Amino acid sequence: MKKIWITGLLFISFSAQAWAKSAMIKVDGSSTVYPITEAVAEEFQNKNPGTRVTVGISGTGGGFKKFCSGETDLSDASRPIKMSEVEQCANNKIQYIELPIAYDGIAIMVNPKNTWVDHLTVKELKKMWEPAAQGKIKKWNQIRPSWPDKEMHLFGPGADSGTYDYFTEAIVGKEHASRGDFTASEDDNVLVQGIASDPYALGFFGVAYYEENKDRLKLVPIDDENDANGKGPILPEYDNVVKGTYQPLARPIFIYISMNSYEKPEVRNFVDFYLKNGATLSKEVGYISLPDRAYELGAHRFQKKVAGSVFGGKSQVGVSIEDLLQREGK
Repeated sequence: MKKIWITGLLFISFSAQAWAKSAMIKVDGSSTVYPITEAVAEEFQNKNPGTRVTVGISGTGGGFKKFCSGETDLSDASRPIKMSEVEQCANNKIQYIELPIAYDGIAIMVNPKNTWVDHLTVKELKKMWEPAAQGKIKKWNQIRPSWPDKEMHLFGPGADSGTYDYFTEAIVGKEHASRGDFTASEDDNVLVQGIASDPYALGFFGVAYYEENKDRLKLVPIDDENDANGKGPILPEYDNVVKGTYQPLARPIFIYISMNSYEKPEVRNFVDFYLKNGATLSKEVGYISLPDRAYELGAHRFQKKVAGSVFGGKSQVGVSIEDLLQREGK
């Protein structure tokens, strides 16, 4: 019995030592991009047992804070890097490579018991979420008179979220311009739970989290009232997002690689694996993969160590896949 006990301790000790000696890759950032990176990391580690990949969720903004201070090797981002983050990275001598890895639609959701909302317009979403709505727009019938005289409960990503940045820019017209009296979380699962348990709730986050929880949530079609993008209310379904008709709530999502970390062979291997398998794994976790050409352009950018962003430090609304390819191809 004593031999078995000692053998077990030795096995644990050797395993711990082997784990401690593993090459480490640190990733943090967007909760939207997290499912893709986590899936890639899991597959990569299965094929490369000598490498550990840790993937955190602190929001796009929180991820860039760590990335630009040199704490992480890669940063997941659901929007392009901002000018303030560009400056922070520059101050710390952190150069980076920007790689789009998938396309995403921001889903608007209500509780399945909500029988009155069959669609929303961009103007109605703005009326709900703009700063002037705080303390004033509280009930559903203030959006449409035919809707219930019941209090509306809003849920959304926190201020460190790239999805929050993009949503406020696209819907309100100015990044970070939003009412503050809503339930905010960087963890999309918290938002799912909030909407799923409240008949009078409405919230938004990346469509992949809706796909994971579609039996608990009701997806709302959005009408941008612009026939050029498609007539009537549009759902964030694959074809609508790819064709650019689900506007203005469709956007590319990214990973950023530190040029300092580029020198680590395990990081280069991981990013190469990401670009080769990202399309398949993006689909598996509910996202829209980019065309093969986009991954080829990304691989070229990575291999040639092309630093910087093609977005000029701005979160830009209405970037189609075609537009993204043109920018990447320059």
